[in-house]
Amino acid sequence: MTVDWEPDRYERFKAQRAEPFWDLMELVHRGGIERAVDLGCGTGELTVAAADQLGVRRMTGVDSSPAMLERASRHGRVEVTFVDGDIARWTSDGDHDLVLANAALQWVPDHRGVLERWVAALAPQGQLAVQVPANHDHPSHLASVDVAHREPFASSFGGDPPADPVAANVLTPESYATTLYELGLEEPHVRLQVYGHVFDSPADVVEWTRGTSLTRFFKQLPPEMHEPFVDAYRDELLSRIGTEGPYFYAFKRILIWGRKA
Repeated sequence: MTVDWEPDRYERFKAQRAEPFWDLMELVHRGGIERAVDLGCGTGELTVAAADQLGVRRMTGVDSSPAMLERASRHGRVEVTFVDGDIARWTSDGDHDLVLANAALQWVPDHRGVLERWVAALAPQGQLAVQVPANHDHPSHLASVDVAHREPFASSFGGDPPADPVAANVLTPESYATTLYELGLEEPHVRLQVYGHVFDSPADVVEWTRGTSLTRFFKQLPPEMHEPFVDAYRDELLSRIGTEGPYFYAFKRILIWGRKA
């Protein structure tokens, strides 16, 4: 079963989701960025914002979601284009001044191998800028895993629910820093940052995760089980974080930057 992303649901929290993107942009050195790529570009709105802020002459957004690419196409213009592609396999011939990936790398495995290909795509003095979530130990993630192992959902997964990609794929900050150094990037900057989002109700966290991490379950569950899964998840999550608002959603992310010699 194929379930695509829902851009409208994802963008309900676009201001909060954009915060780490702007912090990532602050790490990028200005000037001389002729050609750039945004891997996992999503709706394309931030791709265009990056091109404008950095003065990029040729920016390409890459994504594998038809729904996201359709939305991104509305932002296309002469210097910004959007293409279908697999970010895990993407590479180029050392001709990019910036490789950007905001909240996308966590969806693919083998981060060292992927980062090696991305670094190979950089021109001399090219920059790598990546942001990944690191919130796999938060109740918002753990509750979904627990629910997926219960019936009637477990049978739909054949007893093997899809793993949390953040828990399975994301490395520690020190591992990313070491990887960048070993790949030849100068002055690697890697930091763990906690973003605090204040929601009116703890139940708003359900809408947040429904637009991101819960999508992996919907890809394997039959359509008639989507809402029952969300209901069970909501009950489990609220039993852990309470029902009183406002709710402070502490969200950990890793920001990664380096420059090629």
